[in-house]
Amino acid sequence: MVRALTAPEFEVTGFDHPVAYATVGDGLRMAYVTAGPPDGRPVVLLHGEPTWSYLWREVIPVLAGEGHRVIAPDLVGFGRSDRPADVADHSYAAHVEWVRALLFDALDLNGVTVVGHDWGGLIGLRLATEHTGRFAAFVATNTGLPTGDQPMPEAWLRFRDTVRNAAVLDIARLVRAGCRTTIPAEVLAAYAAPFPDRSYAAAPRAMPGLVPTSPDDPATGANRLAWQRLGAWDRPFLVAFSDGDPITSAMGPVLARVVPGATHVTIPGGGHFLQEDTPGPLAGAIASFLR
Repeated sequence: MVRALTAPEFEVTGFDHPVAYATVGDGLRMAYVTAGPPDGRPVVLLHGEPTWSYLWREVIPVLAGEGHRVIAPDLVGFGRSDRPADVADHSYAAHVEWVRALLFDALDLNGVTVVGHDWGGLIGLRLATEHTGRFAAFVATNTGLPTGDQPMPEAWLRFRDTVRNAAVLDIARLVRAGCRTTIPAEVLAAYAAPFPDRSYAAAPRAMPGLVPTSPDDPATGANRLAWQRLGAWDRPFLVAFSDGDPITSAMGPVLARVVPGATHVTIPGGGHFLQEDTPGPLAGAIASFLR
């Protein structure tokens, strides 16, 4: 059994959706919010490092207004989900399994579209290729599926080293550094709120070290297989990347080339967190694709 902490209590403005919980593997509770009609087509928004479902606050109402059942989880260790207390409790495989258990065991979703950003894509692409029958479509936004066979961008290596070596992990600073626009103080505070001290921050500490960076990484085999399966993908697939992400920009054209029939949209003006820089164009691109 994983030793875990309950998420700290916190309030943020501009994100007032009721929070629901489901128990996944290891007795952990995953938090999620929903919007839109309960009988709408399910669209799952998966955030990444070091954010939480708050990242999608301006995308959710657009998709819900289109009649979709929107579900935005907090990954284990983030937002309002439970916190495995040790960095060693986190693995790529564990995060894939925790999200799988939420979407398919607890919520029993079928015909789902997953929108995966950053780690949400690393997890979501694995689920899409391992449980394709559950999926209607996929949207990849500023993400990838590394295998360690190619070197990671220098910007990402600097980010990994910052997270690894920082005595105090400044979540707000990490988010601000990934944006091209000026982020209001209250928004940065909302990203920092789930991590009031280092005891709650094992997940954001762990995630960069879980990205495969060598061919013998524990996740490399599964990710290589996922790439093979993406080459035979037969459902709608949208690649919606910003034009200013130094970490994932090279992966957009690769996904568009590998996935048969993929739609590729470049959204100008955004950094890594295009949900903050260009939320309207991103939401519009997803909504148009889903129509």
